[in-house]
Order: sequence, then structure tokens, then C-alpha cells
Amino acid sequence: QVQLVESGGGLVQPGGSLRLSCVASGYTFSIYAMSWYRQAPGKEREVVAFICSDGGSKNYADTVEGQFTISRDTAKNTVYLEMNILIYEDTGVYSCIRTIMWGRPLHPWGQGTQFTVSS
Repeated sequence: QVQLVESGGGLVQPGGSLRLSCVASGYTFSIYAMSWYRQAPGKEREVVAFICSDGGSKNYADTVEGQFTISRDTAKNTVYLEMNILIYEDTGVYSCIRTIMWGRPLHPWGQGTQFTVSS
């Protein structure tokens, strides 16, 4: 069955950087686009980054454009989210998921990885 396992969360200071990873299994990774979503405390889950199946096209939410970078490694069945200049508002649970198109996730979700931006 489809499994998505996120990792890389933790505690980071404001202005710091972090890289999240998501290892996929149970399906043909290379034929699906992928997205990263985040759910901040008290808010609904929102999509922050999208990458097409071959990695040639990427999109970002306006709030993270220029700050986050999504990438994928087909050989490792892994999608990454590189995050820089982190601010308190970036705190939340981050999840990866297969995607049809921007904002159209394909279940199931992974368990997510939590990180907190705090001094």
C-alpha cells in the first residue's frame, strides 16, 4: 500500500534553515507529482509547494515563494523541502502527498513531521 514517511522536523531558531524529507513506497514514485502541505497551529492545512513528476515544474504558495525549495530524487523515492530564513509563522506539521495538480491531493497522507520555530 502507499506509504509516505516524513522526517526532519524539530526545533529551529528564527532565521534558521531546515530540510524535510519524505520517503515514498508502495507505488511508482516517478509518475506522480508531489506536494508539501503544512498545518499551522489553529489553522487549516494548506499547500505550500508542488513538484511535477519529472521535477521540471515547481510551484509555491505566495507566502513561501523564495524561501522554500521543493525537490525530488527518483532514485531514492524521496521528495524534499528545503526551508530557509524560517519565521515563527512557519511552525506546524508538514506532510507530503501525491498530487494530481496544485491543491488536489491523492490520499493517503503521511503522518507528517512537526517543527517549531522558536528562540
